[in-house]
Amino acid sequence: MKNITKAIVGNLICMTLMSSWGQQTDVWFGTSTSKNGASKGIYHATFNAKSGALSEASLAVEVGSPGFLAMHPAGDKIYAACRTAAGASVAGYKVQEDGTLRLINAQLIGDGGAAHLVVHPKGNMVLTAQYGGGSVAVFPLAANGEIGERTQLHEHEGGSKVVPGRQEKPHAHWIGFDASGSYGFCPDLGMDGTVIYKVNAEANAIEPVGFAAGPPGGGPRHMKFFGDYAYVLNELSLAVTSYRYDGKGGLEQLGTVPSLSEEVKAQETFNSASEIRVHPSGKFVYSANRGHDSITVYRADENGSLVVVEVEPIRGAWPRNFNLDASGKWLLAAGQDSDSVAVFAIDQENGKLAYQRARNIHVPTPICVLFGK
Repeated sequence: MKNITKAIVGNLICMTLMSSWGQQTDVWFGTSTSKNGASKGIYHATFNAKSGALSEASLAVEVGSPGFLAMHPAGDKIYAACRTAAGASVAGYKVQEDGTLRLINAQLIGDGGAAHLVVHPKGNMVLTAQYGGGSVAVFPLAANGEIGERTQLHEHEGGSKVVPGRQEKPHAHWIGFDASGSYGFCPDLGMDGTVIYKVNAEANAIEPVGFAAGPPGGGPRHMKFFGDYAYVLNELSLAVTSYRYDGKGGLEQLGTVPSLSEEVKAQETFNSASEIRVHPSGKFVYSANRGHDSITVYRADENGSLVVVEVEPIRGAWPRNFNLDASGKWLLAAGQDSDSVAVFAIDQENGKLAYQRARNIHVPTPICVLFGK
């Protein structure tokens, strides 16, 4: 009888462990590196979507300033906007079983460093957005993930000049696609609007076809889609602009909601918005505020309108990036200046954030959070 009881208990423990292991997800952190800094490249940890626990982070691959990372749709390769010995580059990596990354190859961008990058849903090309150059570059991808030489460079033109010193010329800040992958979008901080591209996936090419204006002086930075709506984060004004999307590259501006009040912003010596995410349900939108070091939570209604429901401190410094896991139950906020990543539980009814103090981990100068598939 004792042996039977031990067997039952053993099986229960085993089943519990297997259930827990099944919730494990890889997560990688892009960082900012410097000559005497602590960061050496891209870091890796595992995240438990059941408990919200993050493992300690370890170096996945050594590379210079891998600021932003993008996952291949197959989930087995990661691309980074980084710095190699040759200069500002885009590099591809094969994901190993232990979460480390093996270099596939890298290509020079040729128009300054990239602020952001994205892989097309078909997995056949990667696009980069150059802040300094004010441009979007196209690189073909081979079946094995190898990056080909740059085939296109689209240079934006003009600047709104509303904010002196920041909008004298184009500053391409983000690049991404709609759900179909038929159109590409690049919020340009200098131009106060979003440049729209038609995508020819078969030819690995894009062509500019339109422009969606934003609020004057807003400084568009990042953008996210959900269904019939798109949300653009304005870095300079710390606000989110909602658009109705027609599915054919057209964006109709609906309204703009500040992430922080003028009174709150006045208490800081510097403020800057950094990242925006949409909850998997589409009911909530989140944006990060540097300076105030917080995340603003918005409720999104069926017409794409936003209402602020909470402003939550990240318990760290300079939240340049954050991300939500696939379940929509957790948010990870990277504190660039505090060398930390904080975990928050998401209330599924109202979208509000609950800080998980015991879940914090150390990551040197994290500026991008990328979940595995």
